[in-house]
Amino acid sequence: MTPAARLAAAIDILDQILAGAPAERTLTNWARGARFAGSGDRAAVRDLVFDALRCRGSFAALGGGTGGRALMLGALRAAGTDPAGLFTGLGHAPAELSAAEAVAPVPPADLEALDWPDWLRPRLSADLGTAFAETSALMRARAPVFLRVNVARTDRAAAIATLAAEGIGARPHPLAETALEVTDGARRIAASAAYRDGLVELQDAASQAAVAMVPCAEGAGVLDYCAGGGGKALALAALHPGARITAHDIDAGRMADLPARAARAGARIARAAPGRVQGTFDTVLVDAPCSGSGTWRRTPDAKWRLTAERLDALVALQGEIVATAGHFLRPGGRLVYMTCSLLRAENEDRVADLQTLGWQPETMRRFLPSDGGDGFFVAVLRRDRSA
Repeated sequence: MTPAARLAAAIDILDQILAGAPAERTLTNWARGARFAGSGDRAAVRDLVFDALRCRGSFAALGGGTGGRALMLGALRAAGTDPAGLFTGLGHAPAELSAAEAVAPVPPADLEALDWPDWLRPRLSADLGTAFAETSALMRARAPVFLRVNVARTDRAAAIATLAAEGIGARPHPLAETALEVTDGARRIAASAAYRDGLVELQDAASQAAVAMVPCAEGAGVLDYCAGGGGKALALAALHPGARITAHDIDAGRMADLPARAARAGARIARAAPGRVQGTFDTVLVDAPCSGSGTWRRTPDAKWRLTAERLDALVALQGEIVATAGHFLRPGGRLVYMTCSLLRAENEDRVADLQTLGWQPETMRRFLPSDGGDGFFVAVLRRDRSA
């Protein structure tokens, strides 16, 4: 595909996404139907689409509209490229520019801030304070690819060497002792021996750092109450091989791959059926359903689907889940609350609510993209015995 043909494909895909179709499914359907597109073409079109979704507001301002065509015009102008050279109408290229399209709009002063939904921008600005501008800029870029070294099987230096032998470049990341940042060959990871043999797993660096904060003594019982695919349970098992870890999720299907992943990693993780958790635990981890705002570099279409009503519903759900999960703690045990959110409503405000119920925070940390990974939040709490 020519660069112009890739643009045309991205425009069509974006129009479908903007009409409500899920981004990943739309890209997959396009790739299946575009038999003429090679792997490089598919990757390039995907990058165009995801870059446009990350920068949807600013690209719309630069492109003079909100459709896929305007977003691609804005993307080219943001990169300093004259769209007229690609919007030629020749072959598979997008149609020629109209007279109105040929005139580049004057960019507003707050261009980067436009890449948040209008209703959410003032709230995030208040929540992040002086970090808002830097966070806005960083969230417009592609997220780094991180690996977690399975320290139960290898160490960082050996993992780096094994990956390098397969054409995958990686370097240690300071956010977590298990974290590697992939510098080259990210698309080779899934087929690599290092991944297949359980030496590494895909996991964001901030998520790894948060897991490292989970208190877990030798022989302790740990419940991962909202385990999802089990990534944090696997990380805990590697860091604390003597712990007894149980994974639970209200949707058992999310844990369907956990036995295979645990076997690959050499980890022992019990699974509890939905609503069938037995006994009590020294630590209960709640990685609560949330807006996912800290991960929007990876899932940018989710940013534009979130509404104020949906956020309110998530906040209410978080409170319900924590209340239920707390029943599985032994006296003196610790509750660990996590989200991949940037929003106070889902983070510090939830901790404040827990304090009114007798929980006292022992440790609390917010991770921002400026730390290198996703936006993330973790709080370790213990119930006040007098409450």
